[in-house]
Amino acid sequence: MDELNLKALEQIPIPEGLEERLSAKIDEWEREELQQKAPKAQRRSLLPKALRYTAVAASVALVFGVGYHLLNQDKYTNLAEQDTYQDPLLAQQEAERALTLLAVNLNKGMGHLEKAKALSDETEERLNEQLNLLK
Repeated sequence: MDELNLKALEQIPIPEGLEERLSAKIDEWEREELQQKAPKAQRRSLLPKALRYTAVAASVALVFGVGYHLLNQDKYTNLAEQDTYQDPLLAQQEAERALTLLAVNLNKGMGHLEKAKALSDETEERLNEQLNLLK
């Protein structure tokens, strides 16, 4: 059966110039495909270049920042070792003032927390009452 189909196909006349026209059409399709891909390739290549430059600039800034910090670290450690108050009584008064301020603010926060807990308890009771009524 395959031989019969092959013999029938061989007997069909081929128009003149068909091969040249097919070749020209294939070449045209390839050119169109390359033209469509070319702008996309250019856009893709621009983004990585910008990212590379940004990464290099960030790296340089990071290196300079770390180096500057390490060079000036001695200045900061000397300041941290000094006592803030030379007078112990004055230091004690300042510490008591700071602790009092902390306690006042903590008590305010606890008051708000107690109000929120009372509201939460009241809401929970109402919810339980409604659930019991539904049963």
